[in-house]
Amino acid sequence: MICSDIQKDLATACAMEVTKVIKNDIGDKNFSILIDEARDCSIKEQMAVIVRFLDDHGVLQERFLAIKHITDCTSAGIKKALVDVLEYHGLSTSRLRGQGYDGASNMRGEFNGLQKLVRDEAPYAFYVHCFAHQLQLVVVNVAQCSPAIADFFNYIPLIVTQVCSSCKRKDALLAKHQDELLDLMENGKITAGTGLHQESNITRPGDTRWGSHLKTLLRIFTMWNAVVEVLGIVVVDAREHTCQGGARGLLKNMECFEFVFIMLFLINLLSNTNHLSQALQRKNQNIVEAMRLILDVKESLQSMRDNGWESLFCQAKNFCETHGIDVPNMDDLVGAMGQSVRTKNKVTRLHYYKVSIFNVAIDATITEMNHRFNEVSTELLDCMSCLNPANNFSKFNVDKLIRLAEIYDEDFTEADRLMLGVDLPRFLMNIRRSEEFNGCRDVSTLARLMVETMKHTSFQLVYRLIELTLILPVATSSVERIFSAMKIIKTDLRNKLSDDWLNDLMVCYCEKEIFRSIPDDQIMIQFQKMRDRKGHLPHEFHVIS
Repeated sequence: MICSDIQKDLATACAMEVTKVIKNDIGDKNFSILIDEARDCSIKEQMAVIVRFLDDHGVLQERFLAIKHITDCTSAGIKKALVDVLEYHGLSTSRLRGQGYDGASNMRGEFNGLQKLVRDEAPYAFYVHCFAHQLQLVVVNVAQCSPAIADFFNYIPLIVTQVCSSCKRKDALLAKHQDELLDLMENGKITAGTGLHQESNITRPGDTRWGSHLKTLLRIFTMWNAVVEVLGIVVVDAREHTCQGGARGLLKNMECFEFVFIMLFLINLLSNTNHLSQALQRKNQNIVEAMRLILDVKESLQSMRDNGWESLFCQAKNFCETHGIDVPNMDDLVGAMGQSVRTKNKVTRLHYYKVSIFNVAIDATITEMNHRFNEVSTELLDCMSCLNPANNFSKFNVDKLIRLAEIYDEDFTEADRLMLGVDLPRFLMNIRRSEEFNGCRDVSTLARLMVETMKHTSFQLVYRLIELTLILPVATSSVERIFSAMKIIKTDLRNKLSDDWLNDLMVCYCEKEIFRSIPDDQIMIQFQKMRDRKGHLPHEFHVIS
């Protein structure tokens, strides 16, 4: 057991059995792929491949298939590596019905990207740009949509650096925040409980880290008094005048109405998009539900623009009064768009905050979402949305669903499409009469209930449409989790792992539920088959060499 060759053979035997279970679950079904690349600790470019399919129980599955070291990061090189992985595992590209990647040019290129090269061989493998990545691009655009908000996000990293740049300052920040929480508990303003008020820290917002902008602003909001006190300590105790001046300027900027207003406004604005971000990161999210959530966010943003100004202004005013910050007169004249007061173009402060910041940011967010999520308006997703069972199948449309079958004409013959014209109305009447489907609100639940009630055999063509809808990928969050696991397995102390050994360990670790369900005897038999060994299993194992 301490022999490295035996350890590698055991890991290979375990990975082979896990992969065998995944391939048996896929069978001859259609599937989609999720792919992304990341660099490991030994500076190797690793490509993770996840397959997305509907199992025999009608449950959507995303299973890790393999991780492969690639030396050619061009679209042609990645495509060759992908085909090699699929062929090695006996999966035909003819059954490929969806592709999910990030927004890199070599992946999503319209003419020479990976998605185009794959579609040349598998024309029904429709590509979806990861919704979570697109949403993060929306957030990044919001952070630069107006000069005032751009300046605000220039100050945030400087504040984080000043209050967390040394152990002494960080300890002081946490200690003062803890004292404040204890004081609030003693006065009955907040409650204590398991998991509440955990020790936290302020981190910089990152353009590539999902939800980091909102998390940073929330930490500053909840730790406001502690941050201000630490900046005050830096101003008094700093040995160098440069540090003192920097902290003094930041403290002055924080304790003004504009900073507070923008902070509270962005917390409210980004909270709308953050709910969508969290939903997109859930496992087995489907495209129809994601489309509905996107439309909900757009409606929420429009409602905020129409009706959210008064509540936001009152919130900012109350915060300033609580923390001793002067609230300026909203009727005073200032430079338009934050320009110098000497400029001839002057507006009231109310106009500046409401129009130049509030309306501009929300309009930019809505415009960017319409631009980024233009897939929602495509014919394919419009047809798929008709399968949404919410509100008693209010969007059900027979003509659009027949059109969906025409788009996937390889899965539906002309006779099938003719039969759908009869099966779809019959399916709708049957489902509406069935008590088991009362309250069904998403396509995933619909597929599972159809299998449980055996209706997937009575309405095979309709179930096939539901399957194609569900396996279309939404976000690559599952692949991001694979790379998090890779950092746990391949570390600086284990940076010499070979590619095959890394793949075997990754398969067993990422699909641990399947791995636990495999009997030890089955792994022992596979281990015995791999090569001739000095010791052999007893005859009752029926090992066939």
